[in-house]
Amino acid sequence: MKESDPKTVVFFDGSCPLCRAEINYYRRRDKGQALCLVDVSVPGAPVPPGLDRDKALSRFHVVADDGKLLSGAAAFAEVWKKVPGWRYAGRLASLPAVSRVLESCYRLFLLLRPTLVRAFVLAQGAKAMFRARRP
Repeated sequence: MKESDPKTVVFFDGSCPLCRAEINYYRRRDKGQALCLVDVSVPGAPVPPGLDRDKALSRFHVVADDGKLLSGAAAFAEVWKKVPGWRYAGRLASLPAVSRVLESCYRLFLLLRPTLVRAFVLAQGAKAMFRARRP
């Protein structure tokens, strides 16, 4: 991919440890640099027309390389299509019936997100403590 090639712009909540972990995974996998990652938790982070900071923090959004603003399951499918090892999943997730199911699952995740973030942080702390105790 050339520097001038259009990129998929990913807007994520960098203040969320779970979101950060997922984005870091995508960053490591994105060898072709098809993604431009924007942490909207940073004051003044740019957001596209039609998206404000609060919306961007509450739900996953991307601007596809064709300029279309996507959110939720459609946004994940777009990212997956760009990430090596996930391209098949991205194409599958783009099918209308699959996308509807994934969107329902994503909405449930959003309801559970605060609890899942707390559990993730506790698990990461326990993992770090375990590593510190090993000889």
